[in-house]
Amino acid sequence: MSGTTTIRLSDEDRRLLELLVPEYGDQSSVIRHGIRRLAEEQRQRQELRSLLRDWEAESGPVDEDAVAEMQRRYFNR
Repeated sequence: MSGTTTIRLSDEDRRLLELLVPEYGDQSSVIRHGIRRLAEEQRQRQELRSLLRDWEAESGPVDEDAVAEMQRRYFNR
């Protein structure tokens, strides 16, 4: 299903859109890519929530200090 949708952008959003157009081809492609990225991020958050629920069901509450240490070790490089 294809169609036209009108969106209102702030001046800053318009500036960002124009910066991205050369890489993605046109404004519609930039918007579509952004929507897909947001959908993927949402899917990842849902999977993480599910993982944490399963983890807590099997092993009890998540240790916040252990999570902070894993974040420091694996994501702050």
